[in-house]
Parts: sequence; structure tokens; C-alpha cells
Amino acid sequence: MDFRFTPEQEQFRDSVRRFAGKHLKAGALARAHADGYPWDVARQMAQQGLLGITVPEADGGQGGALMDAVIAIETVAAECPRSADVVQAGNFGAIRVLGEYGTPLQKDKYLKRLLSGEAVISVAMTEPEAGSAVTDLVTTATPDGEGYRVNGSKVFTTHSAYAEVYLAYVRFGPGVGGIGSVLIDNKAPGVRFGQRSKFMSGEDWAQVYFEDVMVPADMVVLKEGGFKKQIAGFNVERIGNTARSLALGRYAYEEARQWAMQRKQFGRLLCEFQGLQWKFAEMKMKLDAGQLLLYRAAANADRGFPSAEETAIAKAFCNQAGFDVANEALQVMGGLGYSQESLVEYCVRRCRGWMIAGGSIEILKNRIAEAVFERSFSQRPEKD
Repeated sequence: MDFRFTPEQEQFRDSVRRFAGKHLKAGALARAHADGYPWDVARQMAQQGLLGITVPEADGGQGGALMDAVIAIETVAAECPRSADVVQAGNFGAIRVLGEYGTPLQKDKYLKRLLSGEAVISVAMTEPEAGSAVTDLVTTATPDGEGYRVNGSKVFTTHSAYAEVYLAYVRFGPGVGGIGSVLIDNKAPGVRFGQRSKFMSGEDWAQVYFEDVMVPADMVVLKEGGFKKQIAGFNVERIGNTARSLALGRYAYEEARQWAMQRKQFGRLLCEFQGLQWKFAEMKMKLDAGQLLLYRAAANADRGFPSAEETAIAKAFCNQAGFDVANEALQVMGGLGYSQESLVEYCVRRCRGWMIAGGSIEILKNRIAEAVFERSFSQRPEKD
């Protein structure tokens, strides 16, 4: 088994590294603490071919594999952690679902702007009473003439404050089989936003209200029975989450490693203290182990969707590993690591959020256990 990149992958990685080093590295610290979405970076990435990597060429993408997108997100994050979010938005999650299941009309309306870096699409999934239990969602799509009236609300939606269009999970009918998805413009009549709030990462979000929003029938992406397909597409979102967790953990590790080879205390370099040597050995093991799990899930997906089990294992491990490594790197760097003069504290905050977003570690462990025992374990109380 060959764990090395192919010559083509190495060439791609090197080109992304040159781009990121030239255009992204210098502004990395300021960009991490800036409000809003880095549209300038998105447009630069579009010109570089880093948006729509896995979208077919016929639809305006690059026609690459999921592994190529993972390489891009890792390489960009090594120079500018914040810019890795742009790679995520332009390749994983909702844009990937649109590329796979969207109609020619839907792609024509939205993909061009998404792939040019002029717009962002957001997954509107979580609701006030439906988080990990996403199948409890109550946002409804009721038939009305040539379309559907959508009513409900969504919370904790990434990019909700500036997304141009939402891939909204809705209920066409009862049960899991009644769940599907529609595309809703952010300026459609009946779309309303709550007060903006901030995540611990510094990103903005706002509750989105759908109040009698008219959605034409041709803006339905997946009708009743589409939930499993949506979750299969969501596994791509999880791979992007996983890659960023590990990449930001590695960024913090590299910062701390350089610090340990320069900083002196008690007349010795930090790297000469055995206690810190063991910390770095453990960090390195976690990063390498996570890398293999991530690459297995991405490589086995080829151009399709990754395995639910392999994705769950990779995300649960890499979420924890990325946070642990970034947190230890902060400890090694002491006051500087804790300061906003360094991006290490930013990496800690970002990695902490990914342990929740896209499927919490605990929920993923439940899914892994189901694969282990080859049976489902309902989390709901038994009915009388």
C-alpha cells in the first residue's frame, strides 16, 4: 500500500502552496480576526480553480476527486487558517449536494456565482428543537399551486448572515421519509433574520425565519424520501470539517514547534525539556493517526460520497485530535499562545467548534457503535 501522493497530487499541492504563500500568508492574522466573509480570498481562489474542485467540468467545476479538495484545504490552512473556510464553502457540503442532485435549472441559477466566489450557499438544517435529532425538524413545505409554502426557522447556520441561498431541510410529510430539501434565496419574501450573534470562533450567525415563503416546484432539490441522499451528501461536509480540524491542529503544532526551538527558559531551549518532548511526540502521533483516517475516508470516496462509517471515525478522531493538539500547542507557547498576537488561540477556538458542528463527537460514536454491532440503537425513549 502506497501512502504517498501521486505525482499529479504533489503537483497540485505545490501549486496551491505557492498561491497560498504568495497571496494569503501575509494577511493571515488580520483575516482571522476580521468580521464577515473574506470575499477577496474567494474571488482569488475562484481564479486559481480552488472552488468547485469536485464539481463536474460540465457544470463549471474542476471535475476532481474529494481527495483533491482535502489536499487544497490542508495546504491553504497551513498558510492561512481562516482561508481554509473558503475552500470548505466552495467544495464541501451544500455546494457538493447541489452539484450532485441539482437540476440543470438550479445549477444554472446558482452554481456560476458560487464557483466565481461571488456568493455562498449555506445548509439550513438545525432548528431550535432539532439539533443532533435532526429528523425531528418541523419546518414544513406545504403544496400551494405551482410550488410550496415553507414555514419554520433554522439556527446555528454557518454563513447564515451573508449566504445568498440556503439549502433548507424541510418536511414534505411525516416521518423520516417525508424529509427533503429546497433552495431558498436569502431575499425571498417571507425570509427574515433574527439578531446577529457570534460563535466562540468569532463567526456571525443569525436565526433564519421562513414565514410563508413561496418556493417554486423547480427549486426542490430532493423531495420526500431524499433524507438519506442528503445525509450522504452531508458526509462530504463532515470531511471538510475533519480536514480543517486536523489542519488547524497541525498549524498550531508547527507554531509551537518553532517556538520550542527558539524560546529559552532556565538557560535552555524549551525543546530540551523532556516534559515538552513528550508533549510533541504525543501531538505528532495524533496528527499522523488522524491524517491516515482522514485520507482513508476521502480516498475511498473517489468522486462519490464517502462512507458514513469511515467518515464518522475520521471526524470523531480528528475533531478531538485537532483540538487536543492546538490546546497543547497553546500551553507550550504560554502567554503568547493565549494572546491574539498568535493564531494558535484562534486554532483552539475553531477546533472546539468542529467537535459540535456537523455531528457531535458523541453522536458520531453512536453511529460507529451501530456499525460495530450491526444494529441500530434508538436514542429515543420507548413508547408505551
